[in-house]
Amino acid sequence: MEITRVLDNALRKAAAVWLAPEGHAARLVWALWRDDTVLVAVGGTEQDVPGLADGVPCLLTVRSPTTHSHLVDVPVTARLVDPDEDTAAALRSARLNAAPRWDSVYRLEPS
Repeated sequence: MEITRVLDNALRKAAAVWLAPEGHAARLVWALWRDDTVLVAVGGTEQDVPGLADGVPCLLTVRSPTTHSHLVDVPVTARLVDPDEDTAAALRSARLNAAPRWDSVYRLEPS
C-alpha cells in the first residue's frame, strides 16, 4: 500500500505525529512505528490523548523528516491492542522515561 510506504519513510526518523481523534483538536503525540503500524501509548506515565478510544476515527498528520513541513494526512481508526512482549519492550526502549507505564496502547489503522 502506498500510504504505508510514505509512513515508513517518514516515521523511521520521527518520534512524534499529530493526532486528532474525531471531535477533538489535533495534538502532538509520541508514537512508535513498528511492523508497518503506528502505536500510541496513553495513560499512566505516558501522554493523555482526549477522545482516543477503541474504534474512534482520527486524523493522523505526519511531517516530513527532512523539511519538517506537512507531509501527509491519513484518516485512521484507533484500535485498542494488548501488546505482546516484543512490542511492549520496543515501546519501553523507545521512550526516554525512566520507567514508562501506560494504561492503553492503540494501533492506528488507515481507514
